[in-house]
Amino acid sequence: MGRNNRKRRTSMTTKVIAGSAALALGGGGLIWANFYASAHESKNGGQNQTRAAGTQIATIECPDVGQQLTNVPNGARNGVATEVANLDKQITEAYARLASTRQAQANDSGFVQNAILGPLKEKRNATLDRIRINIQRAGGQAANLSQFAGCTGVPAETPQTTDGEAGQNNGGGQQQGDGQDQGDGQDTGQDQGDGQDTGQDQGAGQANGQGGNGPTADDFVDITQVQGASAQLGVGANGLLANGRSGSRGTFTTKCGTNGNDNHNTDNVIVAPGVTNGAHHLHDYVGNQSNDAFASDQDLAGAQTTCQNKGDVSSYFWPVLRLQDGSQDFDQNAAGGGTEGNVGTILQPAQAQLKFVGNKKGKVVAMPTALRIITGDAKAFVNGNANANVNWSCTGFENKVQLHDKYPICPQGSQVVRTTNFQSCWDGQNIDSANHRTHVAFVQADGTCANGFKAIPQLQVRLVYNVQAPTIQNGTVVNPYAVDTFPENLHKPVTDHNDFINFFSTNLMNKMVNCINTGRKCQ
Repeated sequence: MGRNNRKRRTSMTTKVIAGSAALALGGGGLIWANFYASAHESKNGGQNQTRAAGTQIATIECPDVGQQLTNVPNGARNGVATEVANLDKQITEAYARLASTRQAQANDSGFVQNAILGPLKEKRNATLDRIRINIQRAGGQAANLSQFAGCTGVPAETPQTTDGEAGQNNGGGQQQGDGQDQGDGQDTGQDQGDGQDTGQDQGAGQANGQGGNGPTADDFVDITQVQGASAQLGVGANGLLANGRSGSRGTFTTKCGTNGNDNHNTDNVIVAPGVTNGAHHLHDYVGNQSNDAFASDQDLAGAQTTCQNKGDVSSYFWPVLRLQDGSQDFDQNAAGGGTEGNVGTILQPAQAQLKFVGNKKGKVVAMPTALRIITGDAKAFVNGNANANVNWSCTGFENKVQLHDKYPICPQGSQVVRTTNFQSCWDGQNIDSANHRTHVAFVQADGTCANGFKAIPQLQVRLVYNVQAPTIQNGTVVNPYAVDTFPENLHKPVTDHNDFINFFSTNLMNKMVNCINTGRKCQ
């Protein structure tokens, strides 16, 4: 299968963003004229406006329509998914125009509104109308979608403190039942440089990563300097005390490699099936080797796997981590890569640990075949923290510090660690939901599942990287690393996310459940 897999150092179709978004740089890389912003979470209901008129507009914030569509008939879901992907493409193109017209914006205070946000609203209105038609044709009822058409220009300004309440998310948003507090407690290390707004007055790209599209110096913190509440450990380094003295205390580990065969693409078959470059950033894939935008469940079930136990054909995928050291990788001229601000050397994990654990209050049940789980939010910088689920740390510090909106600068001999704990409550019926979230949930604070949901094995993904430590020089970050993102999210660490599609064989899933429920460690 693998019709749409793009592997490193192989040819890829170049799809340049409309509007000539950037200035060419040696071998096809891009400089994005971004002015750093820490502002987010305006939650303005999609008003079509620019805040703080007269200041530089750093990025574009639009209502995440996909998260609003919680009741879409099955017969309309593919059509709606295609249109939601069109909304993402429109934002990407508008951001590209924003990044390439800085001089015009400086000369005309109404330029952003008239030339970027106004046309974007018109395009979104047309797309939202097609979504409404898709839903109604399938027998559903569409709410007033036009309320989500307007977008906001987010100015470069000092960081807000709405996400700086230490300790609220107990280690990365793993609990709280409905997920509404996931990601709260951001701005960790807020005494190590918050408020500097490095780069906002330094012109295009300075202090803003290799492509001028982030990250910035303010996105990094020396992990050895993070203390007390800023450590954000909450209930434990893994974010959730899944294995207590009662309940199901076993574990099941699957070994699927570190993507040494360079299986990458910029699709997302969960959110945007049938849409090439639906993610607008590059993913690492381990396990299932046929995951692309066009893969059916039948394709995935019959695929090859990198997992040692061939009964695990599940798909595990996450955005790649890049070192922005001035180097260019295979996708420097490609959509989802350099043409959308994702630049630098792709880093292969030194370790990729995939472990399933139990529930501290009771036994777990088997996951259904083809269950899809998305955790974290690739758009969290502009969406806010409702679905954020991020844990950054360094080896030797994982039991001391977990960061949620900062990349760690690790001391010599220590490696960067990304840890993700997935939702572990399932509604007992659906393998997916219209917004890809409501069929699963995190446990409540006491470890139980709410609303009649059933406890399932919790996937914990731990990725370890050998990363050259960036340095901060005169407010500028040198050789930063960052996860790939949608371009308007500026490579912020809070946008990290992870995806899973279950294709364990029935026998192996039953073995997993039995091991977890009987307190054994299996693989």
